[in-house]
Amino acid sequence: MKQAEIILILDFGSQYTHLIKSSFSQIGIKSTVAPADLALNTFKTKFIDYEIKGLVLSGGAFSVNENKIPFDKEWLSLGVPILGICYGHQLLASIFGGKVTKTNGEYSNETILLDTTIPLFSKIKSKSTAWMSHKESVLKLPKGFSSIASTKDYKNAGICNSAKNIYGLQFHPEVSHTVGGLKILENFAIKICGATKNARWSPDSFMQETAQKYIRAIKDKKVIVGLSGGVDSSTLVIALRSFLPKKQILAVFIDSGLEKSTTKNEVKQLCKDFDIILKVNDSSDLFFKELKGVTDPNEKRLIVGKAFIKEFEKIATDNNAEIFAQGTIWSDVIESGVTKYSSVIKPHHNVGGLPKKMSFELIEPFRELFKDQVRSLASFLQLPDSIVNKEVFPGPGFAIRVDGEVTREKVAIVRKSTEIIKDVLSKNGLDKTGVMAFAIYINVKSSGIKGDMRFTNEYAIVVRVVETKNLLTANFSKKIFPYLEEISNRITKDTSTGKVLYDITNKPPSTIDWQ
Repeated sequence: MKQAEIILILDFGSQYTHLIKSSFSQIGIKSTVAPADLALNTFKTKFIDYEIKGLVLSGGAFSVNENKIPFDKEWLSLGVPILGICYGHQLLASIFGGKVTKTNGEYSNETILLDTTIPLFSKIKSKSTAWMSHKESVLKLPKGFSSIASTKDYKNAGICNSAKNIYGLQFHPEVSHTVGGLKILENFAIKICGATKNARWSPDSFMQETAQKYIRAIKDKKVIVGLSGGVDSSTLVIALRSFLPKKQILAVFIDSGLEKSTTKNEVKQLCKDFDIILKVNDSSDLFFKELKGVTDPNEKRLIVGKAFIKEFEKIATDNNAEIFAQGTIWSDVIESGVTKYSSVIKPHHNVGGLPKKMSFELIEPFRELFKDQVRSLASFLQLPDSIVNKEVFPGPGFAIRVDGEVTREKVAIVRKSTEIIKDVLSKNGLDKTGVMAFAIYINVKSSGIKGDMRFTNEYAIVVRVVETKNLLTANFSKKIFPYLEEISNRITKDTSTGKVLYDITNKPPSTIDWQ
């Protein structure tokens, strides 16, 4: 049997690791992710069906000088091309005798000069822009290595040992902020590693594989599907309905009181259109009770996750359901800490918020899909455009868009403010795919004037509008600038706030949501 060609990605804990995998998928190259401490002999024993064409060492949050992550140096003698990114770049420099030192670092787009005579930068402009996110730098090159990229502050932003076919990049080619980043990874995979392009991911092939897998796994068991109204869970329930009979699926919408005002009716309409049995459960009293007095955002997520599961378990028991399906996707998993070395960006309610023991079997058919793939699948399954292009809304809802304790009154304010923002965007043609727009309630007091009276604003509303392709990176929107005054005027008129702010931070270094 012929071995499958892959690029192996060793994960040192970067939140961008799976963007590397996603990039190779876009190119048509098969790749797989493994923890950074995977030994070469273990890989050869357990993954005999794979032929490694190249090795990528990801970024990570630790310092290479701390030696916190064991790395099997036998990988370096495998004889395949190696690309180190950020931490991986520094690790290669350190192993081969270079010097890595803590510096002021770079945490933004940087102008970078590239040596375009090498194959890694083929068809890339010599002066470009790259995303940097590091606090340590390679200050001394290892013997046999040369510099292939530099910024105004660091001359070793890229290194290469041509004889060994080893490359290191301080910047992140996998992040959309880097101009030509996808081409750099394509050059590495095809020109340097000699990997063969495969058929790219398609919703048709995914559905065929998914149907075969879950028809065998589910058999005649009844399935509860957690339906939030978002594109992930909506697409999941329609996907399952495409190969399971109506009586075998029960879609459940838990009304937590933390959703948008339109969500419940949208869910009802979806299930009616696709002939799916739906149960709506009003659990808002439970959620607000559980959240009373809680101010820590991570605790909120965990509480919401456990409350959802508690309600789902009751309904599963009442309906003799043995399987629970939810629409978890890769961005949820990544930010919750996907491998043993990953930094937890934020625990998602449907990943980090799940209890260890549940009374039913959990299935997550979309767990390895990215958001753009789910949207493509939704379109393939003929879901309406309003769902295909639906803006992402966090599972914990407005609970994580309220700073401090969550109350019905605060949720009502942030919900109304969000509706105003959305209305202004819609009127001006800015509510496009890839745009996220919402409000955040923050406990910041400030002075204000109404009429002739001075008073104190007890809170402020932050307006957040970002443009994103995959949720893992995002830029604040500049297109909204001409309409901010209208948004501010309407929010101060229709709510009790006297202070409205606009967030101009990208992801990274920020996350899209504040909590």
